Amino acid sequence: MLIYPAIDLYECQAVRLYKGDYNQMTVYGQPLKIAADFKACGATHIHLVDLEGAKSGETPNFETVCAVKEQTDLFCEIGGGIRNMNVIDRYIKAGIDRVILGTAAVIEEGFVEKAVQQYGEKIAVGIDIKDGFVAIKGWTEKSAYQALDFCRKMEAIGVKTLICTDISKDGAMQGTNHDLYKQLAEEFRMQIIASGGVSSIEDVTRLSKLSIHGAIIGKAYYTGAIDLKTAIEVAQ
Repeated sequence: MLIYPAIDLYECQAVRLYKGDYNQMTVYGQPLKIAADFKACGATHIHLVDLEGAKSGETPNFETVCAVKEQTDLFCEIGGGIRNMNVIDRYIKAGIDRVILGTAAVIEEGFVEKAVQQYGEKIAVGIDIKDGFVAIKGWTEKSAYQALDFCRKMEAIGVKTLICTDISKDGAMQGTNHDLYKQLAEEFRMQIIASGGVSSIEDVTRLSKLSIHGAIIGKAYYTGAIDLKTAIEVAQ
C-alpha cells in the first residue's frame, strides 16, 4: 500500500480543515517546505488539494502545485476545482501525474468519460461521502447520488483510481472508516485510496491488510500523531 501525505492549499499555504469546515481551518505553513519533508521521510507520492478551487471552480493555487512537482519530482495528484478539459490539460502539460475529478464528475454528465478517454489512468475520481451520499462543491452540498451507486457508475466508465473520503472522519483524529474501505476493496476492481481519519499507525496497519492501493495521511502528519517515515515503512 502506498502512503499519500497530503497538502491542502488555501491562499498558497498548507492548511487543514476540520470535517471539511472552511471556518475551522488551521494553517501549517509553506507547501514547498512540507513537500520536501515528505520526500525526506521516504514518500514517493503526494496528494494535493486546492481548497479554494474546490469551492470556486478556479485554479488559484496552480503555481504552487507546479512548484511542488518541480522541486520534489514525486508523483503528484491534484484535486479541487477541476471542472473542464482545459484545466485537466493545463495540469497534465505542467507535469502533474494525476488529476482528480470531484464535483464535475457528479454534476456534468459525460465529463468523466470524455476525460478518461483522453487521459486514461491520469484521471482519478474523488468521492466524498456525507451521510451515505456523494458531497460536492468543497463538501458544502450533498448530491442525490448514493455513494456505492456512484462508484459503480465510475467503474463502468473506465475510471481506474477512486479516492474515497468519509467526511465525518476527516480531520477528526478518531480513526478511519475501515468497514467502508473493506467493502470498496471487495466490491470494486479500481485502485482504492482511503482518505479521511487516518490518524494512527494502527489505522495504517489495518488498511494495509485490506488490499487497497493507498492511504492519504493529512492532519495526523501535521499534529505529529503519525510519524510519516514509520507509516511508509508499515504500509510497505
